[in-house]
Amino acid sequence: MPRHDPIGTAAAAEIEAPAVAHARFSIGDVVRHRLFDFRGVIFDVDPVFSNTDEWYEAIPESARPTKDQPFYHLLAENMESSYIAYVSQQNLVADDSDEPIDHPAISGLFTGYADGRYALRREHRH
Repeated sequence: MPRHDPIGTAAAAEIEAPAVAHARFSIGDVVRHRLFDFRGVIFDVDPVFSNTDEWYEAIPESARPTKDQPFYHLLAENMESSYIAYVSQQNLVADDSDEPIDHPAISGLFTGYADGRYALRREHRH
């Protein structure tokens, strides 16, 4: 007796989710922007773009990253200030300076710095 396929093979193929890039970096990793002169420590990761359209459209079209990649929340610093940045995976590289990040929010999220990365405080782990 033939098996009944309630959805149908063609319909099931249409339901497949698009491929999403895997995150190359983890919470606590120290990274550097590949185009701009700043670095930071990752404190959150979005599997795909999850900011406002207004923020996205403010990026010049020639430099605008695709939305279907991980985006990272950073406690960032440059020579002038500390701030929070939201950066696409394609624009980040590992920071190999072995220098800690100087950001006032570090101690609230992380316990310490060793071997080029920060340890997330126990109360922030899920």
